[in-house]
Amino acid sequence: MVFGGHGRLGSVLSAAVAAADDLELVARVGATDPRDELTRAGVQVAVDVTGPESVGANVAWCLQHGVHVVVGTSGMDASMLSRWEAQLRAPAAPGHQPLEVLVVPNFSLGAVLMMRFAAAAARFFDTAEIIERHHAQKVDAPSGTARRTAAVIADEWSRSGRRVAGDGTRSGLDGARGARVEGVPVHSIRLPGLLAHHEVQFGGPGETLTVRHDSIDRSGFVPGALLAVRRVGEHPGLTVGLDQLLGV
Repeated sequence: MVFGGHGRLGSVLSAAVAAADDLELVARVGATDPRDELTRAGVQVAVDVTGPESVGANVAWCLQHGVHVVVGTSGMDASMLSRWEAQLRAPAAPGHQPLEVLVVPNFSLGAVLMMRFAAAAARFFDTAEIIERHHAQKVDAPSGTARRTAAVIADEWSRSGRRVAGDGTRSGLDGARGARVEGVPVHSIRLPGLLAHHEVQFGGPGETLTVRHDSIDRSGFVPGALLAVRRVGEHPGLTVGLDQLLGV
């Protein structure tokens, strides 16, 4: 079942699920569609690609009805993740198996690798900035991928004991140096003609390193989304990131 299945990404994912030999598309659910019949439709997995205003209620419905969830929605805060984690720790309802909520900041396999490459580079550089570019209709800034990238960089800095280097900025307009996410400046660009683009720039004495990923078409999200649908439920509880499934 795909929540947001009539939207731009949801339509692509719905078509991919319907075309897969080992999967069956039971329903495409819009914001105003009734859910009464879904409880009798044999839904095992739901994918949510709606928005931060809808995802909470959708995940709650799934957990209530014994359905695993793949969350591809961006813009969620830490309190929402903590709430889901607490719900998943509670004993499963009679007749229901232990459930998993798999939160995927980016379905693109290339974007997952970009984040892992950035984490590896963070062990050797103590300065990094993120530039993320998206289409003009994206509702959140920074993107979930940019937030996740900043988090993995900060984790590597913490583990390696590196001290985050500052710069010489002493005055400036608000936002000129980007939003600070886990101590990493993140710059968001929203323009027509873009889809999803993430760039991490590292700087050191006498050199810079750039790690970049570009999503050119939404078809690039399909392999990762199908992987998530097929393997959600392997690790009951809350899981964040496709890297957990890819072994990277």
